[in-house]
Amino acid sequence: MEKVKLNIRNVVCQRCIMTVEEILDRLDIPFSEVDLGEAILEREISSIERHQIQKEFEKVGFEIIQDRNEKLINNIKSLIIEEVYSENSSNQKLSSLLSSELNYDYSHITHAFTESEGQSIQKFYNAVRIERAKELLNYDDWSIGMIADNLGYSTPAYLSTSFRKTTGFTPSEYKNLHIKDRKRLDSV
Repeated sequence: MEKVKLNIRNVVCQRCIMTVEEILDRLDIPFSEVDLGEAILEREISSIERHQIQKEFEKVGFEIIQDRNEKLINNIKSLIIEEVYSENSSNQKLSSLLSSELNYDYSHITHAFTESEGQSIQKFYNAVRIERAKELLNYDDWSIGMIADNLGYSTPAYLSTSFRKTTGFTPSEYKNLHIKDRKRLDSV
């Protein structure tokens, strides 16, 4: 039997993955893997099963993606989120990472993303990194230098400049003011 990839919009965190797994289990749909933005099913699903899955997904804010371009955009977002939230980031240039993982020329990827999302890939990537920096600052486990290094900023000063430009605060000010204005990743 051939496995089937199901692309799912708004699956952006571990809790989302667990929710998809629970829905598929409850509907008795066999799967081998669920990851950011996708589920690998063990078999083809009927239109009735697809409708049941979609109905359950809608209850929790997920959506099955069927359009090829939408799948590409979803994969771009998933790869960026995975890279930013990884404990061991690849330190590979974003353009190289996306091109090699998606098997498309980077100019095609950027054009499709910008046309669909109304913002550049770099702007989305920076927004996700700032949200991750906010999260790490709230945890108060790492220094600003460690956060900058983990998120691929060349220096803590560069992180600070980018952070201030986006939030209006330096990372230190943000940390000391205990501001809780993080955005959900599906709204970045």
